[in-house]
Amino acid sequence: MKRNIINKTLQLVLSGAMLIGMGSGCQKFLDEQDPSNLSPDSYFTLPEHADAAVYAAYARTRLVGYGAGIFSNNFQLLDAPTGTMTTGTAQNSDLNNLLGLVYNGDNLHIGQWWKELYREIAQTNLVLDNVPNINPMDEARKKAVLGEAHFLRAWAYFYAVRLWGDVPLILKSQTPLSEDFNPSRAKTEDVYASIVQDLQTAEAAGLSWTNTSGRVGLAAVKAELAKVYLTMAGFPLNKGAAYYKLAADKAKEVIDYANAHPGEIGLFANYSDLHSSAMNNKLEHLFQVQYLTGVEENPLQSIMLPNNSLSKNISATGSGVGSSMPTHSFYDSYKKFEPTDKRTDEQQFFYTSYFVDGSGAAFPLGAPYIFKHFDVESHGMPGKPGTKHSNLNVPQIRYAEVLLIYAEAQNRSEGAANIDAYKALNAIRQRANLLPLAGLSQTAFEQAVWRERWHEFCFEGIIWFDMVRLQKVYNEDTNGFDAFIGHINKNSGSALEKKHLLFPLPIFEMKNNPNLTPQNEGY
Repeated sequence: MKRNIINKTLQLVLSGAMLIGMGSGCQKFLDEQDPSNLSPDSYFTLPEHADAAVYAAYARTRLVGYGAGIFSNNFQLLDAPTGTMTTGTAQNSDLNNLLGLVYNGDNLHIGQWWKELYREIAQTNLVLDNVPNINPMDEARKKAVLGEAHFLRAWAYFYAVRLWGDVPLILKSQTPLSEDFNPSRAKTEDVYASIVQDLQTAEAAGLSWTNTSGRVGLAAVKAELAKVYLTMAGFPLNKGAAYYKLAADKAKEVIDYANAHPGEIGLFANYSDLHSSAMNNKLEHLFQVQYLTGVEENPLQSIMLPNNSLSKNISATGSGVGSSMPTHSFYDSYKKFEPTDKRTDEQQFFYTSYFVDGSGAAFPLGAPYIFKHFDVESHGMPGKPGTKHSNLNVPQIRYAEVLLIYAEAQNRSEGAANIDAYKALNAIRQRANLLPLAGLSQTAFEQAVWRERWHEFCFEGIIWFDMVRLQKVYNEDTNGFDAFIGHINKNSGSALEKKHLLFPLPIFEMKNNPNLTPQNEGY
C-alpha cells in the first residue's frame, strides 16, 4: 500500500471540500479541463479515484507525529501529562506546559491535534459521500473501501472524544454553504454511538482479517471496537459490566482467530521486532501509521535520541533532541517490584548506552532513553552503519493490547478472571520474563492487568487514556494505584485536577466558531 499511497496521493491536493486532480498532459492545453475546477462530483468517476481518496485518509493518520514547534511533535501530547515522561531539552514552552500540567487552549499540540483530526474526518467524509456513486465499480471493492473509511473516521473521533469530550459530530462533507458549517458540540454519548456504528459498518465490509500492506484488516476493526467498548465501560460514560462484556467478547473474537492462525496474529517473540521495519504491519502490529522514505519518514527518531549536549552522537543521522525520555522513577518501577522484568534490560524498551555514530564504540548516555521506537536500521549497529532513513511505522493497535483488553474486561464483567483471562495476562508476563499469576481476587487481578498496561504500553499514546477512563494512576513508589484527582506527577511535582480529565478546546477554534462554547470546565 505504501507505494500506492505515493502514486495516488501525489495526484491529489485536498482543501476543505475540494479535491483537485492533476492533468495527464496528453491533450492539448486548450482541450484540457482546468484541474482547479474539479469537484467531488466531477472527480469521483473511476474505481482508482476511490482508492486514491482512501489512501489520502490513511496518509492523514500521520497527524500523530506532525511537528509541534522546536524539538517536539504531536505524539508527545499523550505522554507528557502522564508523569512518566520528562525532557532533556526543556526548550519548547508548549511541551513544558504539558509536562507541568499548566496547559491551556493556546497550546500548540492541542490545537494541532484538533485541526488534523478534523482534516482526517473531512477526508473520510469525502470518501463516504462520493465513492458510493462511482459506477462502474466492483461492489465488493467499493464496500471494502467504504469500510476502511468508516474505520478511519471512527479512529479519528475516538481520539477526539477522549481528548475533549463533547465535540462537533460532522458526518457529511462541508462547504461554506452547509447549514452546520459552524457546528455545535455533540454529546459525548452521541459521538461514541457514531464511533460504534462506523466500526460495526467496517466490521461488515468484507475486509480480510489481516493486511500486511498497511490497509486496515478485520482484526484491527474488532480490536478497535473492543477498545471503544472498554472505554465506554469506564469514565465518563460509566456503562459498566454490560460494556465490559462487549469488550471481552469482541477481543475474544480476535484471540480465537489468532489461536487458529498463529502465523497471522500473535505476540512477537522478541521486543526488537516491535521496532523493526521488516515487521511493519505483521503479526503483533494490527494497525499502524505508515511511513516510507521519499514520502514521510518516522517522526519519533529525533525526539527520542539523546540531545546534542553529549560529547558524541550515537546515530548515523547525527544528534537528536532528547525531548522524550522516561522519568527515572518510572524506569526504575519495572525491576523495583519484579526484578526479572526483561523490559528494562538494555535495549529492550529502554537503553542507557549505544554506539558512537550508530556503529562504533560503545558510549554511555548517563540516563535511560526510549528504545521501543528506535530504528536500528536507520541509526546503525556494530558492523552495520545506519541508512539515515526510517521506514519504521508507528503502532496504533497491537495484539498485546487485545490480550489485556480481554483480561481486564472478562474479569470485570464476570466477577472473576477465568482461565482464558489468566492465559492472556500471563502471555504478556511470560514474554517479559515474569512469573505467571494465579488465584487472585477480582481486584488483585484487575490491578495486575493495569500494571502490565502501564509497563507494556508506555510511550505509545495509551496510558493517558487509561488514566482517564479508570480515574486511576499508577504509583511508582507503592506499585498500587492512586485516584486520578490529587495524584502528584513525579516529572513535575504537580497534582492532577478534575479539569485534566479533558483537554481544553483550542482558543483559535472557539474564536472561529462561537457555537463551540462553553470551554471545558477549569480552562
